[in-house]
Order: sequence, then structure tokens, then C-alpha cells
Amino acid sequence: MENEILHLTSLAQTATAVADLGSQVSQTLLTTNNVWMMVATFLVFIMHLGFAGVEAGFTQSKNTVNILFKNTLTPAIGLISYALIGFNLMYPGGEGFIVNFAGFNLGPGADYDSLGYADGGYTYWTDFLFQGMFAATAATIVSGAVAERIKINGYLIFTVLFVGLVYPIIGSWQWGGGFLSTYGFYDFAGSTLVHSVGGWGALAGIMILGPRLGKYANGKVNDFPGSSVPLATMGVFLLWFGWFGFNGGSVLSAEPETVSKVLVTTSLAAACGAVGGYIMAYFTFKRLDLGMVLNGVLAGLVGITAGADLMSPYEAMIIGLISGGLVVLSAIAMDKLKLDDCVGAVSVHLTCGVFGTLAVGIFGTMAGWSQFVIQLVSILACGAAAFASAMLIFFVIDKAMGLRVSAQHEKEGLDSHEHGMRGYTIVYE
Repeated sequence: MENEILHLTSLAQTATAVADLGSQVSQTLLTTNNVWMMVATFLVFIMHLGFAGVEAGFTQSKNTVNILFKNTLTPAIGLISYALIGFNLMYPGGEGFIVNFAGFNLGPGADYDSLGYADGGYTYWTDFLFQGMFAATAATIVSGAVAERIKINGYLIFTVLFVGLVYPIIGSWQWGGGFLSTYGFYDFAGSTLVHSVGGWGALAGIMILGPRLGKYANGKVNDFPGSSVPLATMGVFLLWFGWFGFNGGSVLSAEPETVSKVLVTTSLAAACGAVGGYIMAYFTFKRLDLGMVLNGVLAGLVGITAGADLMSPYEAMIIGLISGGLVVLSAIAMDKLKLDDCVGAVSVHLTCGVFGTLAVGIFGTMAGWSQFVIQLVSILACGAAAFASAMLIFFVIDKAMGLRVSAQHEKEGLDSHEHGMRGYTIVYE
């Protein structure tokens, strides 16, 4: 009897020790995963500096302060809107066009357990901040496309509504467990849900605003010189750097094999995007066009984002190369249609976002006709919702308070009229 009691005691102690060890392992995994997710969040945040550099560099010097003003307030307002409304709209998601809304409170519920949240991958707070950075990115895409002729207040109102309502509702259809997720749609890090949604918003803004004065005159397309090619180049490299967090963080854990592979496919696509932009621009314009090479990098990054975890390195290279060529052709088509996009945002984020999402059904481990159809239908659903919503928002703002600055302000520059300062000042002694 005594031996049985000792045996049971020993088993109980062993079970307790095993449970303690399991708890320690779970806590260690949570800490490791959460640290990587926070690092990825910081990298996505840096992308806003990249967008600021690209947009300020590619636009005219007389509008530099205006551009930087928007790019500073976009992540600020976007994050606030997402905290108050967007995050609770997006998670949990909705079914069809009906969304579950948990209220304006930001914070986990009373039954919150960090080890049980997101399968122990990261905390609630990390989840919010990572997703909030994605949300603000969608609005930043719009900023560059409509630059140099949009009123600041109109743009900021659009940002609040687009980030607070449109982006999270569409995102909930897939990432929030909504009907697109059930349908079988796949968008790893947001070629459609972030980039195409932002691209559709940019296209709507361009159409409502119209082209800049003198952009299309006497049957010609007039290029306006950017303020700083070096600044635009640094901006692109910052975006490439930030994309390691954008795609790498979308693994939603620090699982080494998957994260490493995603970083490889992301970089190879970017590299081949640069080559694709270089080759297509050379054969099209008969010159070595740095702007198209830079946008080719971004095109490759957008193109791989939907399936970065599904593609082999060689498939990622093909996707990047095609994306780099597409961004050049898309920019030419935009000018033929007299759609004035100051930085090529629609060509980069919408055109290549659509292609990258379709590529999931063409390349990689999910390739197949049925998946291609699913991807296409889902793109159309998201596109219709994003474009119609953005058109409605811009239209109402335009009718209510005016969306475009005066011709005088546009000619003389928005910096002096709206901000009372210049982005570049040369002082002669």
C-alpha cells in the first residue's frame, strides 16, 4: 500500500513537472513569436518614411511640404481611425456585407489569455499595432496618386473614412473569417486586401480630381520634374527594407523555415521587378529610366505579396519580372487615358496587386484553374467595393467642400499657399 502511495505521488509530481515544462515552453514560444511580430511591426512602420521619400522625390519641389504633411498625418490619423473603429470591424469579420462590430473600445475581453490568443503567436496588443500599420498603408497609397492638386482637409477626411470603414470591412471578408475566406480566396499579405484596395482608392481620386494643369496639353504628355531623385531612390530602398516586415510578419509567427523562405521570395521578386522595369522601359522609351526601375522594385514586391509563402524562388523571380514589365505598360496606359498619377501608385499597387493575386492560381503550391477563378472573383468583389466606396467618399467631399485647390494655388505651389513654408530653401550670403 505504501509503495502504491509513493508511486502515485511520484506520478503526480512528474505530471506537475511536465505541465510546468509545457507552460514554460509555451511562454518561451509566445515571447519569441511576439518579439518577431513587434520587429515586423517596426519594419512596416518604416515603410511610411519610404512612401514619404518616394512621393516627395517624384513630385515637384513647390509641393514638397504638402506631400510630407500628408505623409506624416496619414499614419497618425489612420492609426487612430483603426483603433476607434477599424480593428473591431475587421476582427471578427462579417458574413457577406454584414459585419460584427464589437464597439469603440480597444482592448481584449475579460477572458483574454495571451497564451491562447492567436494560437500563442502574439499578444492582442501586437496584433492591433501590426494590423494598424497595414491599414494606414492603404491610405498612403492614395496620397501619392492625387498629389499636387488635392486639398489637405479633403484628403484627411477621406483617410479617416477609408481606413476606419472601407479597408477593415473589405479586409474582414478574408482575414476576419468572412465569406471570401470561406470561398477559398488566398491573399497571404495583401496584394489585394491592402495594395489593390489602396490602388482602387487612388484611381477613384484621380478620376474625380482630374489631371494636373498642363499635364496633357496639345496632344502631348508633359512630365513634371521631381524634386529629388536621390530622395525617391532612398524611399524605394526603405520600402524594400520595410517589406521584410510586411511579408515576413504575415507568417504571424517566428517559424524559421517559413519566415526565411518568405524573405527570400520577397527579395527575389523585388530584384527581378527592377530588372523587368529596366528592360521594358528601355524597349519602350529607348532610355535607361531610373523611375521605372524604382517602380519596378515596388511592382515586384506588390506582385509577390499575395503568395510569398507559396512560391519557389524561381516562381518568385518570374512574378517579379512580369510585375516590373507590367508597371511600365500600365503607366503608359494611364497616360493614354489621361489619368494623372503623380508617382505611379495605381500602376504599382493596383495593376501589380491584381496580377500578384491572380499569380496564386498560376504559380506555386495552390496553382490550378479552380483557384484562379476563385482569385479572380475575389479580386472583382474587393475591387468593386473599394472603388465604389472611394468614388462615393470623394464625390461627396467634392460637392460638400471642394476637393481640388484653385488654379492659382496649383500653379504657384501648395507649400507657400497652404503651409507658408518651402521644402527646399537656398540661402545666398
